[in-house]
Amino acid sequence: MSDADNAADDAEDIDGGGSDEQRRDRLDRHGTPGPRNSLWSWPTAKSPLVVMRNYVVIVLARICPSLRLKNRLLSAIGVTVGEGVAWGLESTPDVFWPERITVGDDAIIGYDATLLCHEFLQDEYRLGDVVLEDRAMVGAGAVVLPGVTVGEGAQVAANSLVASDVPPGTTVAGVPAEVVSTAAPDGGADASDDSPGE
Repeated sequence: MSDADNAADDAEDIDGGGSDEQRRDRLDRHGTPGPRNSLWSWPTAKSPLVVMRNYVVIVLARICPSLRLKNRLLSAIGVTVGEGVAWGLESTPDVFWPERITVGDDAIIGYDATLLCHEFLQDEYRLGDVVLEDRAMVGAGAVVLPGVTVGEGAQVAANSLVASDVPPGTTVAGVPAEVVSTAAPDGGADASDDSPGE
């Protein structure tokens, strides 16, 4: 095994602790040979003009109080935005690859939450789609990593790091985020599923 392979394996071990093989399998990996880390190669990965445009639009969307205008702005740079989506102030979609984000109907992305579709590592960068299904909620300050799907009606607690898929109807919390409750069929919390990690 090469040093690059070892470094990639080490990076996988620290990518949030979720160790979700499904997420990792969904990531597109792009090697970046050279003396410096992969972030130095970003201009060859994505057009600098496109990134600058995305950045300006995202800054405007982050401070815009109108939910309709936020949705229009983010749709204009490629985010798939469902009906009734609510973006909190300062929430941030991926600036490099916003077109890899899909947000379902009536989903909520809380204040200062971040949806990432890329990871720049030492010897490679990785890309993955982020999907928030209908009525999913991402709390304030939470970070959703590339390749993650937050299921229908699922909730991510504030300041959580989501490194693996969130099943529909569950609530996750922590760093890395773990399941803390599951909605019962009648819509209430099922007390039997309140323990973390189930």
